[in-house]
Amino acid sequence: MMNEPPEPVTVLIPAYNEEGAIRDVIEQVGSVMGGCGHEYELLIIDDGSADGTTEAALKAGGARVIRHTANRGYGASLKTGIRAAKYENIVITDADGTYPIERIPDLLEELKEADMVVGSRTGANVNIPMIRRGPKWVLRLLASHVVGERIPDLNSGLRAFRRGCVMQYLAILSDRFSFTTTCTVSMMSDQLRVVFMPIDYHPRVGKSKIVPWDFVNFMTIVLRLSMLFNPIRVFLPLAGLFLAGGAAKFLLDLFFAWQRFGLTWDLLRNPVVSTTTLILAITGVQVLLIGMISDGLVRKIAQRMPGDYVSRGVVALERLENGETLQHHMPTQAGPLEPAGVAAAEEVLA
Repeated sequence: MMNEPPEPVTVLIPAYNEEGAIRDVIEQVGSVMGGCGHEYELLIIDDGSADGTTEAALKAGGARVIRHTANRGYGASLKTGIRAAKYENIVITDADGTYPIERIPDLLEELKEADMVVGSRTGANVNIPMIRRGPKWVLRLLASHVVGERIPDLNSGLRAFRRGCVMQYLAILSDRFSFTTTCTVSMMSDQLRVVFMPIDYHPRVGKSKIVPWDFVNFMTIVLRLSMLFNPIRVFLPLAGLFLAGGAAKFLLDLFFAWQRFGLTWDLLRNPVVSTTTLILAITGVQVLLIGMISDGLVRKIAQRMPGDYVSRGVVALERLENGETLQHHMPTQAGPLEPAGVAAAEEVLA
């Protein structure tokens, strides 16, 4: 592939009550991006902070700041930033100092051949509290089953993606912390090229905004996404569970009937199959049929609603006159730019 000049990029940082860390993060981004050759803008979305986050960001300099007049959520902040971004390539990271900013150039390099690059927190130095590791593993297992691929990190907040790719999912992306989870599952379900890059994860500055019941919300989001993209992946195992239970209970019914009547004609003259067996079998068939109907509807709707975005996994090959082979990506078409001054948000100028 011919060498291409570095593409411009928007670095997007949502922040909520991050006065203690935001200035250092802005300075790190400026240092890293200033030395990697990419034209860039730094966009801070203050999600209605009650402390001095906006003032700290403005004092640091070098960033556009958009402030929500009320707290609307992590995902809502990212949506505001994506709509307001100047460039097609977008990098998101957190304002709490947990993610290695120095890996942004590596993500952008991988993004040349991908639709999204996720900083997977599987590096040598990962500081995730033990109390969260179990729920995260369960979520990854469920999401991996839904998309049919292994997902090393479902909801990492350091990732690079193409604006036009994410814009087509904006209506279904969550306004809360599950934004990144929804984004990962949606893109992988649609067979877009998602690359996972191992990174470290540092102890955060300040207090975490994640609460224990967010785990239930994440589980609900993954199940809802399975209904939107691949319902058969959920309904088929569930139907199999009911049918297997019905088959096991049927064999148990036969065993007890044999104990009672022996191998005689009484087996045909007396009730052998229990009500429980019938309920399990009928439920399994119903769940299977609902799953097949849901899967058919999803595929039919997908055929009627083709997207404009073309995956970076699609490469066109062209033979040049000198015998060399030229590779280039199909053009992408982003959604229309929306104004930065969205409802309940205001841009703060230094």
